[in-house]
Amino acid sequence: MLVSGAGGFIGRWAVPSLVDRGYQVHALVGRTLQGRGAPPMLAGAHTHWLDLFDAAAVSALIEAVHPSHLLHFAWVATPGVYWRSPDNYRWLSASERLLRDFHAAGGVRAVMAGTVAEYDWTQVGVCEEEGSPLADSAGAAATPYQQCKLSLQRAVARCTAESGMSSAWGRLFFQYGPHEHPERLVASVISRLLTGRPAPCTHGRQIRSFLYVADVGAAFAALLDSPVLGPVNIGSDTAIRIADLLDEVACQIGRPDLLQLGARDAPDSEPPLLLPKTERLRLEVAWQPRFDLRSGIAATIAWWREHLTC
Repeated sequence: MLVSGAGGFIGRWAVPSLVDRGYQVHALVGRTLQGRGAPPMLAGAHTHWLDLFDAAAVSALIEAVHPSHLLHFAWVATPGVYWRSPDNYRWLSASERLLRDFHAAGGVRAVMAGTVAEYDWTQVGVCEEEGSPLADSAGAAATPYQQCKLSLQRAVARCTAESGMSSAWGRLFFQYGPHEHPERLVASVISRLLTGRPAPCTHGRQIRSFLYVADVGAAFAALLDSPVLGPVNIGSDTAIRIADLLDEVACQIGRPDLLQLGARDAPDSEPPLLLPKTERLRLEVAWQPRFDLRSGIAATIAWWREHLTC
């Protein structure tokens, strides 16, 4: 099987779960990461340093490997950039080409990573895969990121309908953990508190759910290994105020005095409530997380403590 974006925040955690499930994994890692070496989590997988925009190289690899399964994560994800970056359109084109090559080589099941941003946040608070309005429905405005993810999900669905190839689409909600981009919420607060700096935040009354990244990777592996079709929310069914999440971080580090709730204005686009319905993940995929919030935060702090002192 083939995993794209295997060196990324989530992909590196999906690979060991797939290896444990008995898959022979070919892990695709972007060439920009080549000088850093393969992540330790990729032990047991065949690692390929590959630019997914190099159509000829991708086609050659798929022809050589003939993967039966595909798990696709690779996409632009830089905070502050990915929402409106024109690179979204390049990733859409590359992803559609990857899907076509995979199917032409005899692939039987594909799972690709979607996003909570596919939902229309002005219309929903609790998001259901088949019932909630999407970001481009009824004339709703959509950013390049939303447009391209929705377009890819529909391309995957068409491929399934036209060819009979099995596929699913993991709509990813909020996550945290080791290797997260340092400008993301949990990572930025942890790094600031560990280095004795104030962490200015919004009021934190927004209600979300957060899933530890090792569980995210395991959930995608379970989805790939299942017969479940169509969109499936990948997230936690435990709702929490962002303020309470950050209080847990601050208390575990021992620096609640540095947490500055209300020091920043919350963006107008942020809904007060944004949660996934997780029945498909829990009941149809039959998957449950291993980490609760306390243990996931502890593991994340431990990783950042080691990382920041290197």
